Amino acid sequence: MDLRIIKSPSEGTRTMLKKRMGIIGDSSVDTAAAIGLVQGKVIDMVCASDVAEKAAGVESFDVKGLCPQHMTMIALVGDTSSVEAALNQIKIVLKEGNYSDYSQID
Repeated sequence: MDLRIIKSPSEGTRTMLKKRMGIIGDSSVDTAAAIGLVQGKVIDMVCASDVAEKAAGVESFDVKGLCPQHMTMIALVGDTSSVEAALNQIKIVLKEGNYSDYSQID
């Protein structure tokens, strides 16, 4: 999985992501101080989304790609410290080598 963070995303970046998320109108993407991006296998990203939302006050969105460069990606939006905490928790779970039991994450 690849993980990135965008701090203080530009309006163009927000617009591009909202379009790929299928969001029309106002959303939390418009006011997010940071956006975390996670790209990889669908199964890993569904688990990563769950880990992130349980670890920190972030909201998770599916970012759709287009063929021939179909991307499977999620966006984690929130304040900078929450997005950083969510991405760090995903890294910790990845380092453990599985998602077998992350239900205890506070």
